[in-house]
Amino acid sequence: MKTWRYHNPVAVTFGWGSLTQLPKLLKGRRAVVVTFPQAQDTGLLHTLRALIGSQLAGVIDDVQPNPELSWVTGHYAEFWKKYSDCVVVAVGGGSVLDSAKMFLPGVASGQFQDIHAALAKSEAPAVTHALPMIAVPTTAGTGSEVTPWATLWDRTSAEHKKYSLHLEQTWPEAALVDPQLTLSLPQVVTRDSNLDALSHALESIWNVNANPVSDAMAVQAAQTVIQNLPSLLANPQSEVLRTLASKASLLAGLAFSNTKTALAHNISYEMTLKHGLAHGLACSFTLPMVWRLAQGKLADRDLVLSQIFGDEVANPADELEKFLDKVGVSCNFKDYGVSEHDASQMLETAMQGPRGKNFIGAH
Repeated sequence: MKTWRYHNPVAVTFGWGSLTQLPKLLKGRRAVVVTFPQAQDTGLLHTLRALIGSQLAGVIDDVQPNPELSWVTGHYAEFWKKYSDCVVVAVGGGSVLDSAKMFLPGVASGQFQDIHAALAKSEAPAVTHALPMIAVPTTAGTGSEVTPWATLWDRTSAEHKKYSLHLEQTWPEAALVDPQLTLSLPQVVTRDSNLDALSHALESIWNVNANPVSDAMAVQAAQTVIQNLPSLLANPQSEVLRTLASKASLLAGLAFSNTKTALAHNISYEMTLKHGLAHGLACSFTLPMVWRLAQGKLADRDLVLSQIFGDEVANPADELEKFLDKVGVSCNFKDYGVSEHDASQMLETAMQGPRGKNFIGAH
């Protein structure tokens, strides 16, 4: 049996109403809140202000979906001038958590251009100082609260690009997962974020970096999403179902925090950049196709995958396709405006990408 290791340094607090634990996690330190614009209208920002009290140094609440290079660059220098002694409290979905992680590493120049230049060369920036972060997800899917990765998009240059920042300094210090915060999510966000969690779970199984710990969490996460998402969409105010969804997202995050993602995610980046698909949808509609590519490649991976639907299901990829159809997701590229030829090219390119090479079928 091969040697393996599992490491995750994030202290996790989970439970309905657990947002009230935030002052305890702050331990008297000054805090800057990074959140989304609607946090004001929903009353979430008012709650955060009350919980943090006099320790609150400031709020950044103009984070937009899919963190843009120009936005981060425009905020970074001023952020470090104002908040260099703060804990970053990131409250929101994946875009908020990713945006907040961009602020964590400090560089000598005080300019984000130095970090961007390093990312463009696939190098780690020279970090001189880093801020701690408490991650508070308001969606159930991203898993970003327990991973060091943050995605950055550049749509303003001639060639649109996607970067991934991942440093020892971008692991959150703590994750505070309160399923109650997901109650206000729109139906489509509830669905797509849950599908993101499902993708994280499956991608960590058909992965060259898989290990027994990640496998156990991934199987439970995938089973939980598949068994409960249709019911959650029908009963979005259910405390039980919202809690299960958040638990699945957290477990999937803990799984892929060690394995990284694989082929479906590599395909998803182009689907988001060129075709405008939301991330959760973009990385989930290809899962049955990728499962079929993975089937039979490695006996131990087949064994783990078989646990999701059970040994009695002869064609688990077909069963997954039925599940996706049930929640309104087509698995056909053409339904997203992609021709068969372009889809084939996209798959070939994705196989060679950094995440594609994590896929067992690429070897």
